[in-house]
Amino acid sequence: MTSQTTANPDGRQVPTPEQISRAPKVLLHDHLDGGLRPGTIVDLAREQGYENLPETDPDKLGLWFREAADSGSLERYLETFAHTCAVMQTKEALFRVAAECAEDLAEDGVVYAEIRYAPEQHLEQGLTLEEVVEAVNEGFREGERRAKANGHRIRVGALLTAMRHAARALEIAELANRYRDSGVVGFDIAGAEAGFPPTRHLDAFEYLKRENNHFTIHAGEAFGLPSIWQALQWCGADRLGHGVRIIDDIKVEADGSVQLGRLASYVRDKRVPLEMCPSSNLQTGAASSLAEHPIGLLRRLRFRVTVNTDNRLMSGTSMSREFGLLAETFGYSLTDFEWFTVNALKSAFIPFDERLAMINDVVKPQYAELRAEWLFQ
Repeated sequence: MTSQTTANPDGRQVPTPEQISRAPKVLLHDHLDGGLRPGTIVDLAREQGYENLPETDPDKLGLWFREAADSGSLERYLETFAHTCAVMQTKEALFRVAAECAEDLAEDGVVYAEIRYAPEQHLEQGLTLEEVVEAVNEGFREGERRAKANGHRIRVGALLTAMRHAARALEIAELANRYRDSGVVGFDIAGAEAGFPPTRHLDAFEYLKRENNHFTIHAGEAFGLPSIWQALQWCGADRLGHGVRIIDDIKVEADGSVQLGRLASYVRDKRVPLEMCPSSNLQTGAASSLAEHPIGLLRRLRFRVTVNTDNRLMSGTSMSREFGLLAETFGYSLTDFEWFTVNALKSAFIPFDERLAMINDVVKPQYAELRAEWLFQ
């Protein structure tokens, strides 16, 4: 008598779009002002008398944002935010945008997200920095409640961003520290990298380190290895926003062997999290194609890679879409996506015990259930 076994087809099988949609996801790099619903922008513009929108039909407006961002220039990409920020200048607008952000992510299977925004960009109609933070925090809590009522679970933390071309980094860092027990989990700097190195804001980073607080830095996207080196060795960043240019310190030989430079070795050895945003990187010219995106090699070399959306409106994307594109390009399986997701939770700015519980009690069981579905077909 012989027995016959069937190998789990997930071994290297690409998951279906439906499985990807149901898979739990963790998002560390997503901008609040880059993820609005087009219909919400139209509504808020009408309510506030903002007349500079390029389109007033939600579908056409969504298309305009994607096409405007698809320019290959980070500077041009950043210009699209003038319209979203213009309609995010009241408590009511900030509350609505934050609540819808949490709802949309939960609908996409995101169980934990860190959403970043720059409070200094929402003061044009008289709000204080504190009022901005409180309105966004309240919106996130409302979005979590709505998601739960719809059968989804999500937890959202805020990252307060300072604009690297401005001079308010220390002020925003102090703001992040004041609200660290009220929904704000860390700090970030963003904006055009060239000409505005992170070392301009050393006082903010030194303050945060003294306060034992967390911060990430946009680095290695539009600018190269010096940006990454400064973010890590001068500023002490916990994570790198994007970090795609670390590939410049990795040499692939003709025989397929790989040589890591000292900075790349440091990033891998120290398990520095890389907040990779594939679709966004193509739009800003940080990568020429998805097939050539550094994420493929970095995942193979087991860097601490995470997958993110950056700006869902501008890229017309979601976490499910990003996973789907990676599955199509690199043949990733559910096991690969679990690896990315666990990486993200290991790198999150919430307490260790909460990260561990989410990995063991939420992420791993749900991926195991998805992988086991073939047994019951």
